[in-house]
Amino acid sequence: MNVTDYAIKQIIFSGWVDSDIPTTPVKKQKSDHGDLLKPIRQWLKQLQIKDTKIAHKICRLIPAQCPFATKIQFFGRTIVTIPPLCKINPFYDDLMELRFRAMCYLVDDCGEDVSQYC
Repeated sequence: MNVTDYAIKQIIFSGWVDSDIPTTPVKKQKSDHGDLLKPIRQWLKQLQIKDTKIAHKICRLIPAQCPFATKIQFFGRTIVTIPPLCKINPFYDDLMELRFRAMCYLVDDCGEDVSQYC
């Protein structure tokens, strides 16, 4: 159940006494994709950013938005919309977390402006 469905059901059923909606949202288990990807995920999570050059390189290499989303247009009319496929990447969340940590390092520890990476 996603957040929107949960919120809508809470709003609709908030006046009802006997609603069988749990009080806490149901959390989906994140699939591990086997043991093959776990070492890479752990390595990405343990990577510590302590150098300004590395932090800048990470922010430049990992895009803020999925670069694959596009619209194919013909004479000004959209024919096909290709959705962002980044969520298919099993390391997407880990890479976004790494990029966020790099930006936080630049802002908090170095006092730099990171608006160029947003």
